[in-house]
Amino acid sequence: MLNKLKIQKLSLFQSGSKLRAIIANTGWLFADRLLRMGINLIVVIWVARYLGVQQYGLYNYAIAFITLFSPLATLGLDNIVIRDLVNDSSNKEKILGTAFCLKVLGGFASLLLAVSCIVFLHQDDILTIWIVSILGVAGVIEAVETIDFWFQSQVQSKYAVFARNIAFIVIALVKISLIQMQAPLIAFVWAALAEISLAGIGLAIAYRLKGFSIRLWRWSSSLAKTLLKESWPLILSGFTIMIYMKIDQIMLGKMLDDSAVGFYSAATRISEIWYFIPTAIVASVSPSIYEAKENDARLYNRRIKQLLRLMVLLSVAIAIPMTFLSGTIITLLFGNGYIAAKTVLSIHIWASLFVFMGVATSPWFIAENLTHLSLRRTLIGAVTNVILNILLIPTYGGIGAAIATVVAQAFASFFSNILHQETRKLFIIQIQSLAFIK
Repeated sequence: MLNKLKIQKLSLFQSGSKLRAIIANTGWLFADRLLRMGINLIVVIWVARYLGVQQYGLYNYAIAFITLFSPLATLGLDNIVIRDLVNDSSNKEKILGTAFCLKVLGGFASLLLAVSCIVFLHQDDILTIWIVSILGVAGVIEAVETIDFWFQSQVQSKYAVFARNIAFIVIALVKISLIQMQAPLIAFVWAALAEISLAGIGLAIAYRLKGFSIRLWRWSSSLAKTLLKESWPLILSGFTIMIYMKIDQIMLGKMLDDSAVGFYSAATRISEIWYFIPTAIVASVSPSIYEAKENDARLYNRRIKQLLRLMVLLSVAIAIPMTFLSGTIITLLFGNGYIAAKTVLSIHIWASLFVFMGVATSPWFIAENLTHLSLRRTLIGAVTNVILNILLIPTYGGIGAAIATVVAQAFASFFSNILHQETRKLFIIQIQSLAFIK
């Protein structure tokens, strides 16, 4: 009996230690995002006011365009690599080295494809071609983000936070200086690329200070095949996600004009700024979910339910006040010139409910080895969004695009789970979460 009590106390202590580590890691991620959100919002508003609706719309059109090809740069490896590092940390050099090389190759492929497409679509628009080309280089440089997979797997995100925030603050000051200098739009594009480069250098330094060396990383062809075999559905899923996340801005730009993109971008900038919340929480909780999947089925299911319930509560708490205060927020932040964005914001903010739920279910799909089903549900969302944009944008403009986004997110993250036998149990958990049923 005494030994049993000791074991129970030890288990509780270990569980408490893990909980404290998760809370601390989430705290660092929140601090990172809150700092970046606060400063970035100020800088973005300043830049938006400086550039005006049309140039701000062009800038966001280019960002949306390059983002469409980003899944080819990331290769859907993030959570898979983190999971492998959690389960087999002794082989971190081979896992990280292989993932890094794959992401470099993916980055170059993304760059070439994006530039080829933008040249085809905008042959006479040299400025747009240049902006997309510069931003496309970021996909190659971001391969260094592989280092962050190690920190996340060890629940030590504070080191990545330091690296990113130093780069972010430096470039924020640069952007403010560019405004004071009345610099052209292209200068802000170069600044965005510089931020990613500085963040990569910071991550490499942090990794070295922890006693590790990138030089020890090594390539493994067999591991690369294994990773790609598992991640290819996530790559295709990523493309479909980007379609229904960014195609609205691209279609607004092609069907209407850059000003329409500018209004819509101002609204979505406020709406999507909250998406860091599920990302930060899930990044910290995922390792414990993967571990529970291997050791305790009941604990695993409980953690999934708790995570989903938390996401629903947070998203609704954000969406309700934003709906009623949209006009005040847009006018206060962007000025009267962007007032047309208020209705877009009041509608688009409700996409957060399904975005939060979608992010929360990603560890479940990976833990259950059902990543191949992610493609189907996101494809449903992408097709829904494109069709609704075609129908609604000509008549309703940005408001129609916002409606299309909310409906598409609902189909991708929620309703699609009822279509497959293996995901219906997740659909039931989501319904319970929405109804706050235990």
